[in-house]
Amino acid sequence: MSSALDDDTQAALSAGRETAGAMLRAAQKDLQKVFIVFLIGFLGSFYALRLYVWDFFKGITYAQMNDAVAGEVEIIAQTPFDVILLQAKIGMVVGIIMALPPFIYYARDALKARGAWPRSPVAPWKLVLIGVSMVVLFIVGVAYGYFVFFPFTFAFLAQNADAAGFAPTYSIVKWAQFIFLLTLSFGLASQLPLAMTGLSYAEIVPYELFRDKWRHAAVGIFAFGALFTPPDPFTQIMWAVPVLTLYGISLYLTKIVVTAKRGSEKMDIAATAKYHWNLLAGVGVVAGLLVYAFYEYGGVALANVGLDYIGSDYFFLEPGSQISLGAFVVAGGIVGLVLGLGYLVYRDIERLERTKIGVGDPTKLDLGALDADGIRAAPPEAFTDVDEDRAMALASAAIDEGNNDKAQAILDRFDEAEAEREAAAESEDQPDELEDRTTRAGTAFFSELTDGETDEDDIGGYYTDIAFIVESLTSRAFWVVGWFMAVLAVTFGWLYTGGIKIVYDDFLRSLPAAVRPEEVLNVVALHPMEALIFEVKFSTIVAALATLPLVAYFAWPALRERNVVRQRRRTVFLWTGALTAGLLGGFVLGYNYVAPGVITFLVEDAIAAEMIIAYRITNFFWLIFFTTAGIGLLADVPVLMVLLNSAGITYDMMRNRWREVTVLILALSAIFTPASITTMFMVTIPLMAAYGAGLGILFVVTLGGRRNLAPARGAAE
Repeated sequence: MSSALDDDTQAALSAGRETAGAMLRAAQKDLQKVFIVFLIGFLGSFYALRLYVWDFFKGITYAQMNDAVAGEVEIIAQTPFDVILLQAKIGMVVGIIMALPPFIYYARDALKARGAWPRSPVAPWKLVLIGVSMVVLFIVGVAYGYFVFFPFTFAFLAQNADAAGFAPTYSIVKWAQFIFLLTLSFGLASQLPLAMTGLSYAEIVPYELFRDKWRHAAVGIFAFGALFTPPDPFTQIMWAVPVLTLYGISLYLTKIVVTAKRGSEKMDIAATAKYHWNLLAGVGVVAGLLVYAFYEYGGVALANVGLDYIGSDYFFLEPGSQISLGAFVVAGGIVGLVLGLGYLVYRDIERLERTKIGVGDPTKLDLGALDADGIRAAPPEAFTDVDEDRAMALASAAIDEGNNDKAQAILDRFDEAEAEREAAAESEDQPDELEDRTTRAGTAFFSELTDGETDEDDIGGYYTDIAFIVESLTSRAFWVVGWFMAVLAVTFGWLYTGGIKIVYDDFLRSLPAAVRPEEVLNVVALHPMEALIFEVKFSTIVAALATLPLVAYFAWPALRERNVVRQRRRTVFLWTGALTAGLLGGFVLGYNYVAPGVITFLVEDAIAAEMIIAYRITNFFWLIFFTTAGIGLLADVPVLMVLLNSAGITYDMMRNRWREVTVLILALSAIFTPASITTMFMVTIPLMAAYGAGLGILFVVTLGGRRNLAPARGAAE
């Protein structure tokens, strides 16, 4: 039997197995030491969680909550094994992380034999410096998360759930996962200085890319924050602003390192400090005096008033309460001294970048750091790898700085380089007469072979149609995206500001009296962001449904041109009315009768057994959605199929494409329903049943596909 893996993949897997085996054999006599390290990490973290960490996490969770909200928040274990298994999992992860370095060290002989050990020796003090820097940066990032971000975020999430009428009853597993995930994100984000500096120094990612693409980096940081933080502006800013600041600091450090490597002169920080000792001393003294004035002339009291106003339990220490005022003044002076030295080094970097243009590799010349005269004097090799996007970005940056002369110089030099490249290409790529005749003969032969016609179905006409239709929508993308985002924002804003509570209270009133009391039926949030995630998903579904008619209206001319539909564009309004009527009719039926009946049926046995029922927000509201709007969507499936048939899509095409429809429905169910295979199939099976019912209706209406509802092509015109 042939393997599904190619030869290269099999060879890589085989080499990996051999390396792992060799590492185990090399470290065999020291595995006991590795296991002891693992055991220390496992048991230490296990008991640390039990004795200290859980209480610390609870402290940061309740830190910024008012008494009313804090009284509603509970952290529970859903099963008897939740806590101990969670502690064991975390302990194993910590133990493995701690055991990896000694294991790799003891297996170094096997790695050296296979060329996987670094051959260039690195000074031990450099390794220690890198390791200490990583640890310090990680601690700083985690400290910001624990003492600033988490207290405000948990207060916001709990208040939002409580205001909507849900009990913020967090599962200890989901609560801990939320904390550890964001802790890791803050710790990794704090490694930006080392990552950017290392990548640029090794020339893996050029410094200029980090500098020129800072706008993309800012968008990426905000997008990452939108995924892993609550969707309110305050918490996203609390996430993004420190990371953006860190990106700026990292960019500065990267510039220092790269300039020191590329520059023709060596930066001598000690000489800079010695030459400007008087300026640095003055800056340090002024900084110390500012700290002294802050502590002695009301700054501490004012800062504490501000912290108390925002509800923080933290405050500045009064001078002399634990640390002497002199220590604060000295620390301020040192900080001022370091900042002053950093500015002087930065100034030296600017000077180094603007001198001796012809020295070193001209293709690595930082054009953005040159002035207009430097651009004009730069060697031609400096523009060899500059494309149009790069040139326009440099010119735009110069215009933003108010240096129009530099922008014009950049464009002029780019035009010159582009003209030289085109001339070289023309001289190397002159068409050969014999080759031209051969090409024409081959084209004629192929034309004769295909009777002078090209069947799009033979070369992927199905995808050509899709590409043509999508391309026709690009000019209308602003309206489509704008309408989608407007509906999404309005729906989410309404749910977020109390709409979800209105729906919840109104639906409870439709239930029998025996099911309503809180001691019988409760809706709880097991995950801190559960309510917000449901609101975002539901708003996305509503926005998508509201955008479909607009997309159909804009795409209709392209659909007619590709003979997908035959009716005029005003048919979209008829479609929208018919589908909306079906959706609303099914929704009313489900909301008033089906959903209350289903929920009552599901809970009546538990009520008879005097049990307390606690639904998760996600499960409860998706159940309501499936039994209300879901009824309308099921009714719309046959209606839509009849409308599509009247527009020109034949019965045979719908019947033959049922597999593609099934895959599409499965994909949409996986995206917009809770993370459960059961729920995904509970959505897919009724929709496919409705699709089958629609095929049955079309079979009858179209006489088995022999007489479709679409008008003749001439009548449609």
